[in-house]
Amino acid sequence: MAPLSVLMPVFNGEEYLSAAVESVLSQTYRDFEFLIVDDGSTDSTLRILNGYASEDERLRIISREHKGLVASLNELLGYAEGRFIARMDADDISLPGRFSAQLRFLEENPDVVCVGGDYEAIDGDGRFLRTCRYFSTDDEIQELLLSGSTHICHSTAMMRKDAVVAAGGYKDEYFLAEDLDLWLRLGEVGKLANLGQATLRVRFHNHSLSEQSGRRQLEAARAACEHAWERRGIHGDFKGSLNWRPGGSDPALRHEHMLRYGEWAWDGKQRRTTALYAMRAIRERPTARGGWRLLARTLLRPFESDDQ
Repeated sequence: MAPLSVLMPVFNGEEYLSAAVESVLSQTYRDFEFLIVDDGSTDSTLRILNGYASEDERLRIISREHKGLVASLNELLGYAEGRFIARMDADDISLPGRFSAQLRFLEENPDVVCVGGDYEAIDGDGRFLRTCRYFSTDDEIQELLLSGSTHICHSTAMMRKDAVVAAGGYKDEYFLAEDLDLWLRLGEVGKLANLGQATLRVRFHNHSLSEQSGRRQLEAARAACEHAWERRGIHGDFKGSLNWRPGGSDPALRHEHMLRYGEWAWDGKQRRTTALYAMRAIRERPTARGGWRLLARTLLRPFESDDQ
């Protein structure tokens, strides 16, 4: 029995699925089972998955009607045979040494029940934007979680299975904030941590939450925090805010989307990518100043080092 179970739900994920699967199969640590639920996909997701499963016995594919994310996560948890659980999303990319680093950390820190890590933000075409860094200690993470900030990126998480089961798994009543709720409950049975290194590339693209879903997410996060305050007998201060997501058909939102990616790319010292998104912002709203200012920055300000 493999000590690690990798859990990945997917629904209509054909566009980025191969990169995600291959990033798991090419890990430097190789003793794991890779469990994937195809949650009623109507595109070529199942065909892609079956192709990989025919070549690598570590994959186990479960395909059935659409039930949603939380049901899929709990189903995967039920199938998992490993002592440790690693989460993976079908549009992200695990860096090669992720599993070995996280397993080593958990083995060396038996009081830690969940460890995440930093991640590299990339766009839909795989361009590097910036590295997103998280606090690493339990006290810092728990303080942020209790205020509504999900300070462990879900798809970077590796957990002890017995702790997740003891905490009750994922709760559908907190859908869209089910990860925040789980971290809060895990934080009541053990310590939480983040590695001080990038473990994943997280892809930001246009298949995003709608404004309505974003508000539902905020309400679910507040409920998760309020219930955690009640369980812990404390008075909390909810500081959650709507998570930013790329814009859809609205030119103003698309303009904001381009500017945000451009700012991220600038933070990541990606001059050409910054200029690319500045030009896209200008095309969306030629009379707005933001895109022109961002473009001027790429022409006038030096970097310590240029594009990676």
